[in-house]
Amino acid sequence: MRIGFIGLGNMGAPMARNLAAAGHAVTGFDSAPVAVEGVTPAASAAEAARDKDAVVTMLPSGAILRAVHAETVPAASSGAVFVDCSTVDVESARAVAATAAAAGLLAVDAPVSGGVAGAAAGSLTFMAGGTAEAFAAARPLFEVMGARAVHCGAAGAGQAAKLCNNLILGVSMIGVCEAFGLAGRLGLDPHALYDVVSTSSGACWSVTSYCPVPGVGPTSPADHDYRPGFAAELMLKDLTLGQQAADAVGASTPLAGEATRLYAAFVEEGGRGRDFSAMLPWLRHRSRSG
Repeated sequence: MRIGFIGLGNMGAPMARNLAAAGHAVTGFDSAPVAVEGVTPAASAAEAARDKDAVVTMLPSGAILRAVHAETVPAASSGAVFVDCSTVDVESARAVAATAAAAGLLAVDAPVSGGVAGAAAGSLTFMAGGTAEAFAAARPLFEVMGARAVHCGAAGAGQAAKLCNNLILGVSMIGVCEAFGLAGRLGLDPHALYDVVSTSSGACWSVTSYCPVPGVGPTSPADHDYRPGFAAELMLKDLTLGQQAADAVGASTPLAGEATRLYAAFVEEGGRGRDFSAMLPWLRHRSRSG
Protein backbone atom coordinates (compact mmCIF):
# COMPACT_ATOMS: atom_id res chain seq x y z
CA MET A 1 0.00 0.00 0.00
CA ARG A 2 1.01 3.61 -0.52
CA ILE A 3 0.78 5.18 2.93
CA GLY A 4 1.12 8.72 4.22
CA PHE A 5 2.08 8.91 7.90
CA ILE A 6 1.71 12.22 9.71
CA GLY A 7 3.12 12.61 13.22
CA LEU A 8 6.49 10.88 13.64
CA GLY A 9 7.01 11.27 17.37
CA ASN A 10 7.76 8.63 20.01
CA MET A 11 4.78 6.54 18.93
CA GLY A 12 4.41 7.44 15.27
CA ALA A 13 8.03 6.87 14.23
CA PRO A 14 8.20 3.17 15.17
CA MET A 15 4.70 2.57 13.77
CA ALA A 16 5.73 4.10 10.43
CA ARG A 17 9.00 2.16 10.51
CA ASN A 18 7.12 -1.12 10.95
CA LEU A 19 4.84 -0.34 8.01
CA ALA A 20 7.86 0.37 5.82
CA ALA A 21 9.64 -2.78 7.01
CA ALA A 22 6.56 -4.79 6.02
CA GLY A 23 6.99 -3.65 2.42
CA HIS A 24 4.57 -0.72 2.26
CA ALA A 25 5.65 2.50 0.54
CA VAL A 26 5.52 5.03 3.40
CA THR A 27 5.85 8.80 3.09
CA GLY A 28 6.07 10.66 6.37
CA PHE A 29 5.70 14.18 7.71
CA ASP A 30 6.23 15.73 11.11
CA SER A 31 6.35 19.35 12.21
CA ALA A 32 9.80 18.66 13.70
CA PRO A 33 12.70 17.45 11.56
CA VAL A 34 12.92 13.69 11.95
CA ALA A 35 14.30 10.80 9.91
CA VAL A 36 12.68 7.36 10.10
CA GLU A 37 14.27 4.31 8.54
CA GLY A 38 12.47 3.28 5.36
CA VAL A 39 10.17 6.31 5.37
CA THR A 40 10.38 8.90 2.58
CA PRO A 41 10.15 12.44 4.02
CA ALA A 42 7.53 14.88 2.77
CA ALA A 43 7.64 18.68 2.92
CA SER A 44 4.06 18.97 4.21
CA ALA A 45 1.15 16.96 5.52
CA ALA A 46 -0.68 17.50 2.22
CA GLU A 47 2.29 16.10 0.28
CA ALA A 48 2.40 13.06 2.55
CA ALA A 49 -1.31 12.40 1.91
CA ARG A 50 -1.34 12.96 -1.86
CA ASP A 51 -2.05 9.88 -4.03
CA LYS A 52 -2.03 7.47 -1.10
CA ASP A 53 -4.18 4.43 -0.36
CA ALA A 54 -4.10 5.22 3.36
CA VAL A 55 -3.19 8.15 5.59
CA VAL A 56 -2.25 7.44 9.21
CA THR A 57 -2.10 10.20 11.81
CA MET A 58 -0.62 10.18 15.32
CA LEU A 59 -1.13 13.67 16.72
CA PRO A 60 -1.22 15.34 20.15
CA SER A 61 -4.68 16.95 20.21
CA GLY A 62 -8.08 17.21 18.59
CA ALA A 63 -7.38 20.76 17.42
CA ILE A 64 -4.22 19.65 15.60
CA LEU A 65 -6.05 16.65 14.14
CA ARG A 66 -8.76 18.93 12.72
CA ALA A 67 -6.13 21.25 11.24
CA VAL A 68 -4.23 18.37 9.64
CA HIS A 69 -7.44 16.93 8.19
CA ALA A 70 -8.33 20.33 6.73
CA GLU A 71 -4.98 20.26 4.91
CA THR A 72 -4.89 16.61 3.87
CA VAL A 73 -8.48 15.76 2.88
CA PRO A 74 -8.39 17.98 -0.24
CA ALA A 75 -5.11 16.33 -1.29
CA ALA A 76 -6.30 12.74 -0.79
CA SER A 77 -7.35 10.29 -3.46
CA SER A 78 -11.00 9.23 -3.57
CA GLY A 79 -11.57 6.06 -1.57
CA ALA A 80 -8.45 6.43 0.59
CA VAL A 81 -8.77 5.43 4.24
CA PHE A 82 -7.78 7.88 6.97
CA VAL A 83 -6.68 6.09 10.15
CA ASP A 84 -6.24 8.36 13.15
CA CYS A 85 -4.29 6.71 15.98
CA SER A 86 -4.19 9.80 18.18
CA THR A 87 -6.02 10.01 21.49
CA VAL A 88 -8.37 12.97 21.16
CA ASP A 89 -11.86 14.05 22.17
CA VAL A 90 -14.80 12.08 20.78
CA GLU A 91 -16.29 15.18 19.15
CA SER A 92 -13.14 15.79 17.07
CA ALA A 93 -13.05 12.15 15.98
CA ARG A 94 -16.63 12.34 14.78
CA ALA A 95 -16.08 15.71 13.08
CA VAL A 96 -13.09 14.57 11.00
CA ALA A 97 -14.89 11.33 10.08
CA ALA A 98 -17.83 13.35 8.76
CA THR A 99 -15.47 15.60 6.77
CA ALA A 100 -13.73 12.58 5.28
CA ALA A 101 -17.03 10.90 4.36
CA ALA A 102 -18.24 14.06 2.63
CA ALA A 103 -15.09 13.98 0.50
CA GLY A 104 -15.58 10.34 -0.53
CA LEU A 105 -13.00 9.00 1.91
CA LEU A 106 -13.10 6.33 4.59
CA ALA A 107 -12.18 7.17 8.18
CA VAL A 108 -11.33 5.19 11.31
CA ASP A 109 -10.56 6.59 14.75
CA ALA A 110 -8.16 4.02 16.16
CA PRO A 111 -6.36 5.08 19.34
CA VAL A 112 -3.89 2.58 20.72
CA SER A 113 -2.84 0.84 23.90
CA GLY A 114 0.63 -0.55 24.41
CA GLY A 115 2.88 2.49 24.67
CA VAL A 116 6.22 3.09 22.99
CA ALA A 117 7.34 -0.50 23.57
CA GLY A 118 4.21 -1.82 21.86
CA ALA A 119 4.68 0.58 18.96
CA ALA A 120 8.26 -0.60 18.45
CA ALA A 121 7.32 -4.29 18.75
CA GLY A 122 4.25 -4.01 16.53
CA SER A 123 2.11 -5.35 19.37
CA LEU A 124 -0.33 -2.47 19.90
CA THR A 125 -4.04 -2.90 20.53
CA PHE A 126 -6.24 -0.69 18.35
CA MET A 127 -9.69 0.45 19.48
CA ALA A 128 -11.45 1.36 16.26
CA GLY A 129 -14.51 3.40 15.40
CA GLY A 130 -15.98 3.78 11.93
CA THR A 131 -17.93 1.89 9.32
CA ALA A 132 -17.33 -1.80 8.67
CA GLU A 133 -15.94 -0.87 5.23
CA ALA A 134 -13.45 1.58 6.74
CA PHE A 135 -12.36 -0.91 9.40
CA ALA A 136 -11.79 -3.57 6.73
CA ALA A 137 -9.69 -1.14 4.67
CA ALA A 138 -7.56 -0.31 7.72
CA ARG A 139 -7.14 -3.90 8.91
CA PRO A 140 -3.94 -4.61 6.88
CA LEU A 141 -2.29 -1.69 8.67
CA PHE A 142 -3.47 -2.85 12.08
CA GLU A 143 -2.05 -6.31 11.38
CA VAL A 144 1.42 -4.81 10.84
CA MET A 145 1.39 -2.23 13.64
CA GLY A 146 -0.41 -4.26 16.29
CA ALA A 147 -1.42 -7.58 17.74
CA ARG A 148 -5.13 -6.86 18.06
CA ALA A 149 -7.75 -4.52 16.60
CA VAL A 150 -11.27 -4.30 17.99
CA HIS A 151 -14.06 -2.67 15.98
CA CYS A 152 -15.93 -0.83 18.74
CA GLY A 153 -18.69 0.77 16.66
CA ALA A 154 -19.39 3.90 14.67
CA ALA A 155 -17.17 6.98 14.37
CA GLY A 156 -15.95 8.10 17.78
CA ALA A 157 -16.38 4.67 19.39
CA GLY A 158 -12.65 3.99 19.31
CA GLN A 159 -11.93 7.19 21.22
CA ALA A 160 -14.72 6.39 23.68
CA ALA A 161 -13.20 2.96 24.34
CA LYS A 162 -9.73 4.44 24.84
CA LEU A 163 -10.98 7.04 27.33
CA CYS A 164 -12.90 4.40 29.29
CA ASN A 165 -9.90 2.04 29.29
CA ASN A 166 -7.55 4.72 30.55
CA LEU A 167 -10.06 5.84 33.17
CA ILE A 168 -9.73 2.32 34.61
CA LEU A 169 -5.94 2.38 34.26
CA GLY A 170 -5.49 5.77 35.90
CA VAL A 171 -7.73 4.94 38.85
CA SER A 172 -6.27 1.45 39.34
CA MET A 173 -2.66 2.66 39.27
CA ILE A 174 -3.38 5.15 42.04
CA GLY A 175 -4.97 2.37 44.11
CA VAL A 176 -1.96 0.13 43.57
CA CYS A 177 0.46 2.93 44.49
CA GLU A 178 -1.52 3.70 47.64
CA ALA A 179 -1.50 0.03 48.66
CA PHE A 180 2.25 -0.41 48.19
CA GLY A 181 2.89 2.91 49.92
CA LEU A 182 0.81 1.80 52.90
CA ALA A 183 2.54 -1.59 52.92
CA GLY A 184 5.91 0.12 53.20
CA ARG A 185 4.81 2.16 56.19
CA LEU A 186 3.42 -0.97 57.83
CA GLY A 187 6.72 -2.79 57.33
CA LEU A 188 5.32 -5.28 54.81
CA ASP A 189 7.77 -6.64 52.23
CA PRO A 190 6.60 -5.43 48.78
CA HIS A 191 7.55 -8.82 47.27
CA ALA A 192 5.22 -10.53 49.72
CA LEU A 193 2.42 -8.09 48.91
CA TYR A 194 2.97 -8.66 45.19
CA ASP A 195 2.80 -12.43 45.64
CA VAL A 196 -0.51 -12.04 47.47
CA VAL A 197 -2.17 -9.40 45.30
CA SER A 198 -1.07 -10.80 41.94
CA THR A 199 -2.92 -14.04 42.70
CA SER A 200 -5.82 -12.58 44.68
CA SER A 201 -8.84 -10.36 44.19
CA GLY A 202 -6.68 -7.22 43.99
CA ALA A 203 -4.93 -8.44 40.84
CA CYS A 204 -4.96 -5.99 37.92
CA TRP A 205 -2.67 -4.96 35.07
CA SER A 206 -1.12 -2.19 37.20
CA VAL A 207 0.14 -4.92 39.55
CA THR A 208 0.82 -7.94 37.37
CA SER A 209 2.34 -6.25 34.31
CA TYR A 210 3.40 -2.77 35.44
CA CYS A 211 4.14 -2.90 39.14
CA PRO A 212 5.20 0.58 40.33
CA VAL A 213 7.74 -0.81 42.84
CA PRO A 214 11.33 -1.23 41.59
CA GLY A 215 12.46 -4.85 41.52
CA VAL A 216 8.99 -6.29 42.02
CA GLY A 217 7.17 -8.25 39.30
CA PRO A 218 8.02 -8.10 35.58
CA THR A 219 10.38 -5.35 34.44
CA SER A 220 8.59 -2.00 34.28
CA PRO A 221 9.53 1.70 34.17
CA ALA A 222 9.93 1.57 37.96
CA ASP A 223 13.08 -0.49 37.31
CA HIS A 224 14.51 2.28 35.14
CA ASP A 225 14.04 5.27 37.44
CA TYR A 226 10.51 5.72 36.10
CA ARG A 227 11.59 6.70 32.61
CA PRO A 228 8.26 6.91 30.82
CA GLY A 229 6.63 4.05 29.02
CA PHE A 230 3.50 6.15 29.42
CA ALA A 231 4.24 9.65 30.66
CA ALA A 232 2.29 11.15 33.55
CA GLU A 233 1.24 14.14 31.46
CA LEU A 234 -0.26 11.80 28.85
CA MET A 235 -2.26 10.02 31.55
CA LEU A 236 -3.45 13.43 32.73
CA LYS A 237 -4.44 14.30 29.16
CA ASP A 238 -6.48 11.11 28.80
CA LEU A 239 -8.18 11.48 32.18
CA THR A 240 -9.02 15.10 31.34
CA LEU A 241 -10.54 14.03 28.01
CA GLY A 242 -12.52 11.39 29.89
CA GLN A 243 -13.85 13.99 32.31
CA GLN A 244 -14.84 16.24 29.40
CA ALA A 245 -16.70 13.33 27.80
CA ALA A 246 -18.41 12.53 31.10
CA ASP A 247 -19.47 16.14 31.51
CA ALA A 248 -20.90 16.17 27.98
CA VAL A 249 -23.22 13.24 28.71
CA GLY A 250 -23.83 13.81 32.41
CA ALA A 251 -22.04 10.65 33.58
CA SER A 252 -20.97 10.37 37.22
CA THR A 253 -17.23 9.57 37.48
CA PRO A 254 -16.14 10.56 41.01
CA LEU A 255 -13.07 8.29 41.18
CA ALA A 256 -11.86 9.43 37.77
CA GLY A 257 -12.39 13.02 38.84
CA GLU A 258 -10.19 12.52 41.89
CA ALA A 259 -7.59 10.66 39.80
CA THR A 260 -7.50 13.62 37.39
CA ARG A 261 -6.92 16.01 40.28
CA LEU A 262 -4.11 13.86 41.68
CA TYR A 263 -2.34 13.48 38.33
CA ALA A 264 -2.61 17.23 37.75
CA ALA A 265 -0.91 17.85 41.10
CA PHE A 266 1.70 15.17 40.39
CA VAL A 267 2.57 16.64 36.97
CA GLU A 268 2.77 20.13 38.48
CA GLU A 269 5.02 18.93 41.32
CA GLY A 270 7.73 17.22 39.31
CA GLY A 271 5.95 14.38 37.51
CA ARG A 272 6.23 15.80 34.01
CA GLY A 273 8.49 13.58 31.93
CA ARG A 274 8.21 10.66 34.37
CA ASP A 275 6.19 7.50 33.99
CA PHE A 276 2.65 7.65 35.35
CA SER A 277 3.57 4.90 37.84
CA ALA A 278 5.94 7.37 39.52
CA MET A 279 2.79 8.34 41.36
CA LEU A 280 4.12 5.88 43.99
CA PRO A 281 7.22 7.83 45.17
CA TRP A 282 5.23 11.06 44.93
CA LEU A 283 2.55 9.70 47.23
CA ARG A 284 5.20 8.33 49.62
CA HIS A 285 6.49 11.84 50.20
CA ARG A 286 3.06 13.32 50.94
CA SER A 287 1.59 13.48 54.41
CA ARG A 288 -1.81 11.93 55.11
CA SER A 289 -3.37 15.40 55.19
CA GLY A 290 -1.86 16.10 51.76
